[in-house]
Amino acid sequence: MTPTSLLDKPLHVLAVPAFNDNYLWLLHDGHHAAVVDPGDAGPILAALERLGLRLTAILLTHHHADHIGGVPRLLETWPVPVFGPARDGIALVTRPLAEGDTVEVPGLALTLTVLDVPGHTKGHIAYVRAGAAPMLFCGDTLFAGGCGRLFEGTPQQMAASLDKLAALPADTQVFCAHEYTLSNLRFATAVEPENAALRARVDVETAKRQRGEPTVPSTIALERATNPFLRYREAAIARTLVQAGKIARDAAPLAVFAALREWKNTF
Repeated sequence: MTPTSLLDKPLHVLAVPAFNDNYLWLLHDGHHAAVVDPGDAGPILAALERLGLRLTAILLTHHHADHIGGVPRLLETWPVPVFGPARDGIALVTRPLAEGDTVEVPGLALTLTVLDVPGHTKGHIAYVRAGAAPMLFCGDTLFAGGCGRLFEGTPQQMAASLDKLAALPADTQVFCAHEYTLSNLRFATAVEPENAALRARVDVETAKRQRGEPTVPSTIALERATNPFLRYREAAIARTLVQAGKIARDAAPLAVFAALREWKNTF
């Protein structure tokens, strides 16, 4: 009997909850698996055993402990390559990556391209799957309805990173790393209260959480329509910030973005 080709195996993406609000993403074809940002090894090892999967790769977006903390324990059982940012100081990375690099994920019919998306950290990267079912694994750069804090980067870097992600195809699924959506949407509603698409999204996402369902993945189209950090050039958002005393009336778009991020920090 001829072995089943990798191309014949559909790719599944499983959200593995960890800590209080993290999602660890397990990509698998029913036999082999790769994990994105395994901050905790325990839930991943349990999922691998439950599904009968063999881990073939680890993919990291940035150096924070809730994204890399489980790597050493995973490597004890599964000595696999560790893909990750070349410029984010992660000692365990064996395949360093930067903008434009391509990853052929071992064991899976999956090709990912790498984008540099600094802002949350200086060396943060994202992984993009192009084609008929596009996907984005963006760590803590882009969230459903929001974006990451600027722990190391500048507003200019983060705005440029988000603009880069917003330029991806509209149907790209956005796999971010945290369940922050309802909190993010409360802020989005405060800064753009007349956005009808945003109001509808609040209803949809609230119902998901009431059912115990994750609000991610999102899509690039939905983020363009409702996420204030992708919409910082909209006049309505600037007016809200002016009225709140956060910016001057003639503030440039980057100043609007910086004020948005600063306001979200204390919202």
